[in-house]
Amino acid sequence: MIKGIGMDMTEISRVEQACRKEHFLHRIFTAEEITRYEQFPARLAGNFAVKEAVAKMFGTGFRTFGPGDVEVLRDETGKPYVVLHGPAKELQEKLGIVSIFVTITNENDFACAVAVGEGE
Repeated sequence: MIKGIGMDMTEISRVEQACRKEHFLHRIFTAEEITRYEQFPARLAGNFAVKEAVAKMFGTGFRTFGPGDVEVLRDETGKPYVVLHGPAKELQEKLGIVSIFVTITNENDFACAVAVGEGE
């Protein structure tokens, strides 16, 4: 059963510019995300969009957790997936969400993401 759906679109250049500020970069992204994707602005923008989409999927926004609690990685084929930490993981469990599916697309200047939370 679908427990929630979230979607976000962000301008790649705005995320790229914001990531030039160390405070923003380390507040929004995990150390693993920075290591893997810092040299790829479109990927960081996609990750940012996923974080926003996940917050919307929960129906809470970032009221009870922060963007750094949502880690966005990619498997060996490039498929994105999320790893939740701290309060985001606790909210997932509280809402009975057992799986979160995400997808990212980039088109010219924008990155878009969709997140779907599935429960029992």
